[in-house]
Amino acid sequence: MTTPLWRTVFAIIRKDLRAELRSRELVSTMVLFALLSVLVFSFALELDRTARQEIVNGILWVTLVFASILGLNRSLATERELGGMDAMMISPIPRMAIYLGKMVGNFLFVLVVGLSLLPVMTILYNIVLIQIPLLATLILGVFGLASIGTLLAAMTAQTRSRETLLPIAMLPVIIPLLLVVIAAASAVLKNEDAWGWIGVLGLVDSIYAMLGLLLFEYVIED
Repeated sequence: MTTPLWRTVFAIIRKDLRAELRSRELVSTMVLFALLSVLVFSFALELDRTARQEIVNGILWVTLVFASILGLNRSLATERELGGMDAMMISPIPRMAIYLGKMVGNFLFVLVVGLSLLPVMTILYNIVLIQIPLLATLILGVFGLASIGTLLAAMTAQTRSRETLLPIAMLPVIIPLLLVVIAAASAVLKNEDAWGWIGVLGLVDSIYAMLGLLLFEYVIED
């Protein structure tokens, strides 16, 4: 059972990556939105170095959250509109494989956006954001967003008001993730030990991923 499961997961990931490479619609839209948001914050906030250091984490993660919501909405809605989700639902594949495949694809797309922002924000805010603990925080934070976001996007993609419902459903749920990820990133920028916060972030990710694995089957079949 393990081999077919992971073979299906990789097939779904490969399908999503190929579709994105052909269209270049999802990631390019997310990156453009994120870059424009960061530029707006940069021009709007004339701050000294100390204030920039305190606020740069919030800017990064607010931008990433809304970029991920934009991408999640498009990813699952397109799957519904083109009949891809219906095809996967009627095929004899584990529902867990559908969740894992879509979640990893969404994780990779949002991670590209996050990695694109780091050098740009390093230049705009004159703060070195490319550090190993900060990269670990970014990867785990994006994984948490993708884990719970894929579940909620699958639930809201079936409604007409999905563009409105996903932010309403997702923002309260990810508050614990945001609190931990911003605390971890702040510790890194203050040259403090951030690995304890990073460990807590891994625990939050595990909870979100477990909820996605357990609930995804019921969400897409309702």
